[in-house]
Amino acid sequence: KYLPTPTRDPGLPAMMHIIRSFDVNKPGTPIDDMVGGVLGGSITQGRFEMGDEIDIKPGLPTRQKNRLKMRELVTEITSLHVGGTAVDEALPGGLAGIGTMLDPSLTKSDGLVGSLVGKPDTLPPVLEELRLEYELFENVVGSREREKVAQIAKGEKLLLNVGTAKTMGEVTDVKKSEMETKLSIPVCAQPGDRVAISRRISGRWRLIGVGSMSG
Repeated sequence: KYLPTPTRDPGLPAMMHIIRSFDVNKPGTPIDDMVGGVLGGSITQGRFEMGDEIDIKPGLPTRQKNRLKMRELVTEITSLHVGGTAVDEALPGGLAGIGTMLDPSLTKSDGLVGSLVGKPDTLPPVLEELRLEYELFENVVGSREREKVAQIAKGEKLLLNVGTAKTMGEVTDVKKSEMETKLSIPVCAQPGDRVAISRRISGRWRLIGVGSMSG
């Protein structure tokens, strides 16, 4: 009644937010028996099928001349699991596990958390800057003492959660309900995506507001 199931459009390009990523090979597994990296997450639109070619963005972080760059990954789906059951097709709703041909060293220890999975040439662009329409809460969330939220200042560094991605954003321009930030870690996102905004208060990150990406 209060949380209706969203209307799904199977014709939209497939997209999944990576919540976990694993190396499922146990120590001592013979090379011939090893399987590729596994991606776990929530499919938000479209459908994935066995054998599909998929893109992963932003992908793998690499250092280039003291700057963090992201390298898009391309692989193939080798297995699909929904609710612990192997399937040939996965649709939105619940959590899904996607087996791939990726080197498991790339997916171990949640190495690809924060990326998006989709069909080739369908994912949003990778962004190094975000423009947000935002709204601050009246009080800091999670603070032991009731504490008012101060206005955001130019040059301030905030923690931004975009989908399952986590990045630092340095505020380069700010107005009453809009701001622009330069990101420490690029994200794959599109206009309308929701963003959680946190500030470091007394040594801890506290939620102070919410925003959405503007075009």
